[in-house]
Amino acid sequence: MTETQQVPATIRLDVWLWAARFFKTRSLAKHAVETGKVEVDGQRPKSSRAVRVGDALRVQRGDEVFEIGVRGLSDTRGPAPVAQALYQETEASRRAREEQRLQRAAARDGYLPPEHRPDKRARRLIRALGDIDAL
Repeated sequence: MTETQQVPATIRLDVWLWAARFFKTRSLAKHAVETGKVEVDGQRPKSSRAVRVGDALRVQRGDEVFEIGVRGLSDTRGPAPVAQALYQETEASRRAREEQRLQRAAARDGYLPPEHRPDKRARRLIRALGDIDAL
């Protein structure tokens, strides 16, 4: 938008999700809305639903769940700081996402990948042992 244009009072949900950088493309945002990954004020919307300032959204993206309030409207995708100004995440949502991230990191801590590929002798031993867990 140029500076002479006015900010609209409402905007399509899928366009807003794309502009706020929750999804990389508008079609991904539309698919997320259609598959129930987005809620507006506790209801399952259509992708063409009008979003207004003050609406409460719940966006599920992969393992992450964002609970946000709409603070601004835009139909253009800009830089990340501008996109982050379009919404405000609740403190409870931020804490829950941080806890999930820490749990995923703790679950990864026990696994150490091998430093290099097994040599010929080790590969023969692995093949000879077969699937130990199947016994």
